[in-house]
Formats: sequence, C-alpha cells, structure tokens
Amino acid sequence: MRDQFSTTQQIRKPAVSSKGGIVASQSSRAAQVGAEVLAAGGDCVDAVIATTFALGVLEPWMSGPGGGGAMVLYRARDDRYEVIDYGMRAPASLRVEDYPLTGGGAASDIFPWPRVKDDRNIHGPGSIAVPGVVAGMEEAHRRHAKLPWKELLAPSVALAGEGLLVDWWTTVMISSSAVDLRRYPASAAAYLQDGLPPNPQWGIKSSVRMPQDKLRDTMAQLASAGPRDFYEGDLANSLAADIQAAGGALSVEDIKPYRAHLREPLAIPYRGGKVLATPELTAGPTLSRTLGLLQKDLKPTRGGPDAAAYAAYASALQAAYRERLKDMGDQDGRRSLGAEALAPACTTHFSAVDRDGNMAAVTQTLLSTFGSKFVSGQTGITMNNGIMWFDPTPGVPNSLAPGKRCLTNYTPVLAQAADGRRVAVGASGGRRILPAVSQLLSFVMDYGMDLDAAIHQPRIDASEGAIVIGDVRLPQATREALGARFDYEEARIQALPMKFACPSIVMRNGDTNSGATDPFHAWSEAVAESRA
Repeated sequence: MRDQFSTTQQIRKPAVSSKGGIVASQSSRAAQVGAEVLAAGGDCVDAVIATTFALGVLEPWMSGPGGGGAMVLYRARDDRYEVIDYGMRAPASLRVEDYPLTGGGAASDIFPWPRVKDDRNIHGPGSIAVPGVVAGMEEAHRRHAKLPWKELLAPSVALAGEGLLVDWWTTVMISSSAVDLRRYPASAAAYLQDGLPPNPQWGIKSSVRMPQDKLRDTMAQLASAGPRDFYEGDLANSLAADIQAAGGALSVEDIKPYRAHLREPLAIPYRGGKVLATPELTAGPTLSRTLGLLQKDLKPTRGGPDAAAYAAYASALQAAYRERLKDMGDQDGRRSLGAEALAPACTTHFSAVDRDGNMAAVTQTLLSTFGSKFVSGQTGITMNNGIMWFDPTPGVPNSLAPGKRCLTNYTPVLAQAADGRRVAVGASGGRRILPAVSQLLSFVMDYGMDLDAAIHQPRIDASEGAIVIGDVRLPQATREALGARFDYEEARIQALPMKFACPSIVMRNGDTNSGATDPFHAWSEAVAESRA
C-alpha cells in the first residue's frame, strides 16, 4: 500500500451492555435521541421513528424525509418478525424520452450505466424518485408505537432549530459533493458558505452552524399535521412546486398514492438458527445465497476464523454476486432476482433493542451522498436521486420506467443463533454492505463471538468483481492464503474513501442487551437508555 497513514495506530470502540434498551447508529447524537425515547417508556419502534427524523437533520447527506429504506422488526411478545418496505419509486409521470443517452461512455457517478444527457438521472430535479421514509415511519407508528407522533418528531424540530454543527466530518462530507451542491441555489444556501464548504474554527469556544430554519419549519409542520401531509397536504404541494419549477417531473399526483408495504421477511436457516432479511428488490436474496454456500463450505474451528474461513467468505460472496448479476430488476414479477451493478451508495443504518426484547434493523438512503444534490427551497429537505438506480438502457430488466420500484443493495437483518441470542444488524456502504453483514452474522453464529469481539474482528470485502480486499490487520497466514488464491489487495479501515462497510449492531442475550458500531467512524455510537 502506498500511503502515509500510521502502521501502529490502534482504534477500539467498546461495545456497551445494559438491561435497558440500546440504539446503535452512525450518529451518536441520533442514537442519544433514540435512547432518550426508550428511557421515556417508548417502544423500540418509537426509538426508530425519533432516530430516523433526527438523522435527517444531523446527517442529511445520507438519509432523511427525501429518501427511502426498509426495516426488519422483531416483536417479542408475539415472537414475530416483519418487514416494512418503504423503498423509492419512479414517478408515474416520468417520461423515458427525457433521459436520452449521449453515447459518451459511462455515467459520472457511482453506477456504470451509459451516460444520460446532462446527467439528468444522476443529480438535479430529474433524478428524484418518490420518497418513502415518512410513509415508512407512518406505518411503523400505526402498527407498534406507544408515544404520540408529535412527541417523536420533537427532537428533530429542536435539532434543526440549532442548525447543522460543522466539525471536520461535516466539512469532509460537504466537500465531497460541493461541486454539484453549487449548481442549485437552495442547496448552496443550505450547505455552502460563499460557494465553498464550511470549516470548523480553531478556537476552543468557536462553533460554526449552518442554519436549518426551513427544515425546522418542515419538521414542525410534519409533527403537527401528521405524516400524510408529506404526501397529500402543504408539504407535498411545496415539494412538487420546487421540483417542477426547477425542471423536474415529480408531481403531487405522483407523491399522493405512496404507501409503505408490510412484507414477510426472507427466512434463511443457518447453523441451527435463522436469519430474517428483507425480501425482493434488496440484497436479501443474495445474502440467502451467500449463507447457503457458507453453510456448505465453511467449517468453523475453535479460536475464530482462520485462513480457510476467509477464503470461504470470499468464494461465497463472489459466487452470490455473479448469480445476482445474471438478472436485474423489477420485470414480469421477478422481484427477487436482480441487483444493480453493485456500486457504492451512501446510506445510514441503525439498530435498536428495547428492554422488552423488541428489535429493529433499519437502513435508509438518499442513494448518492446528498442524493440529487437538490434541496427543496420551501421545505429545506434534501431529495434523493433514486432514478439513478435504473439502467437508462431501454429493454433490459432494470430499465427506467414510470412507476417502477427502485432496486437497492441494502440489507437490514435480524437473526437468532442456535444458542438463542438474537442480533439486529446492517451497515452503510452500498455494495460493501453484504460482505460486512454476512461476516458479522458468521462471527456471531459460527464462532459464538460477543459484539465487542465481532465488531473488532477484521473483515474482507469481495464486492469489486474478482478483487478481494483484506483488512491489513488480518493474520499473515490468512493474507498469504488469500493472496495465493484471489486477486488480492489490502486496505486499512478508514473513514473516506470507505473500503469496508460501516456496521451498527445490537444483541439480545437473555434479558441483557448489547450494542456496537464501526470503531473507525468518527460519529458512530451505541447508546444505552438511562432511567432514573
């Protein structure tokens, strides 16, 4: 490796444990919001809703009301698992002829699709799909919440009122998208200062905050008017007006009928236990194939994964990805087949468990960092670029079409090991999510690791075609074995660019909960509720 990073630095982030509930998130402040809801007597789902809307304010480049996602839930009293799917859809009013191919080679963002004129499918108002996050929270609240909707949104209103705090991570994320944020006036106003990324100040008492007044007003409106206002009321009208005024097609008629869907989880038997994953147009079916191969080929040994285990991980993942690429998309009802071209995306994942044992694994996204790079001026909401999930080439299974569901690569998962322990796990990192989730499940279910051991165990990534990427912390014998068998490269765990996914995980063992997050992510934290 040719870099200047330290070879001796060691970073750890201990797992937390509690008899009370825990929220594990990429944002420590959002996790605190969820933990406070649990401490106030809320259900796990109450924490999910509050954490979701807090993330939309604190981490607006990854998720928010303008995005989509899915959650897998476990309801302890009924011993039941369920999936709430709130993925994005192409607008019914979309016109395929508005996305002509240029013939100029691959697109400029994270998918290798042919290039569309003006990158209309990548950024700007033409790239926006119908968002699902608010409808997903609506359905979760209707089914399981204990606390009032308005109370669960109150923290996000307050956080938006404070403004977006600028630290080095904020600056890095805004800088990565500044060239496109500058294209749209409301986006530039929300995230840039004089057309440039904001920077934190050196003085110990100095702070920089980007005002979020429009977003605060929107969250207050959503809190008081309820979730349907986003799809049928003033918020829907404002969103559609902003998008259409900028040249997009999304209309109130496109937004109004959107509903989240309750789905049966994909049940995957594994090592005397079971894994419950998202079905259909997610990476769940590919996870099923991966675990099926591991069950056959991986022979767990005492002392943790050895060189043979990591080779089995790589082989299973590569085989599953090859199968996934044979068929792509939502065509003729073949919803469980397919995948996009397995390029990275920008997501957020959090996991939660309450003191009664209810659990949730929740993954949400805008797709690219800052999604479409388009902020609705009237609402302050950063909108997705879900249209980029579709291949603009006509006549293929994942071709762009009106009203079509977006294909995704996220994989929130719940699992019960043979010894009775339950975990809720997922990650952010686009194509790198599946390798991380698969290995974390194996660490727990094959090797009996607790969360502190599992989150610090080095992993591989096998999502870049024939290339296998190994963590430099792997034992020398393992690195040599992988190098002899695969096109092998090594990487350090790092914040940007991410070479391994960023997981957040919780566990229930008897009546004790534990939680852990990616050790290297500067913001991530597992936070336990604190009751007086």
